[in-house]
Amino acid sequence: MKKIGVLTSGGDAPGMNAAIRSVVRTAIFKGLKVVGIKRGYQGLLEGDIEEMNLSSVGDIIHRGGTILRSARSKEFINEKGFQKALDVLKIFGIDGLVVIGGDGSFKGAKKLSESGISTIGIPGTIDNDLGYTDYTIGFDTAINTVVNAIGNLRDTSSSHGRANIVEVMGRHCGDIALYSGLAGGAESIIIPEIKFSMEEICKKLISGRNRGKLHSIIIVAEGVGKPYDIADEINRKTSIETRVTIMGHLQRGGTPTAQDRILASRLGSESINLLLKGEKGRAIGLKENKIVNLDIDEALKANKAIDKDMYELTKILSI
Repeated sequence: MKKIGVLTSGGDAPGMNAAIRSVVRTAIFKGLKVVGIKRGYQGLLEGDIEEMNLSSVGDIIHRGGTILRSARSKEFINEKGFQKALDVLKIFGIDGLVVIGGDGSFKGAKKLSESGISTIGIPGTIDNDLGYTDYTIGFDTAINTVVNAIGNLRDTSSSHGRANIVEVMGRHCGDIALYSGLAGGAESIIIPEIKFSMEEICKKLISGRNRGKLHSIIIVAEGVGKPYDIADEINRKTSIETRVTIMGHLQRGGTPTAQDRILASRLGSESINLLLKGEKGRAIGLKENKIVNLDIDEALKANKAIDKDMYELTKILSI
């Protein structure tokens, strides 16, 4: 192992830069050369690759996004494009590859590993939807972004006596909604994993209004349904004015939290340790605050279960 590459793929997540920094500096510390592959797998196909040094990753630990940029590549998926990627890795003399991203990025890393390339996957996605790890890079920052937004909305909602529906990311995983809803004191949380009742939500809103409550916050994961339809139904059934705020890509931006920076630093460094041990096709994660690694195929198959105890707690605290 003499030269390793690092890339970020799929949706960006706060903390990716901290992971890149950790990969590069650990590799250099251990005598390896490092190259950065820009724009994910698409950049790999195009040979958009440059050597990185200590200065390349200076002053980036606090920055959101990714200095290597990211992209989705349809060309990489087909056999011709994939073979081109293998050729580029050979031309540049890249012995090992660190891939930072979500499940789609991991599938690409898995395929490269099966073709003989030493690959290590680092979970970088705000959705926290990879079942093999307790937390993914970017998740903590995303929920803090939503919690700050909830605080701002509560101020204006109280002034007008409104309810606010806040749509957050999470097409198949409700973790952002659940964690931010609990931390932000939301009245109701609607997630794809658990069936919800509009009657129960409306009853809670009416009960709150009758005891003098001036505002209500409802968190909705994007995979549940259209938030404007939910708002219209609440308006019809309760006569409470209900507005919709869609967080969208605001959740992906911003300065990463300390927790995300620490997680990214730990996982980035461990990826180099694994490559130097001759490991390939492994995914790194965090379980009970301990770094773990497992076969990337097993990581992709791991079931992501919602924390039902936490969900029940939100219902108790929002009576």
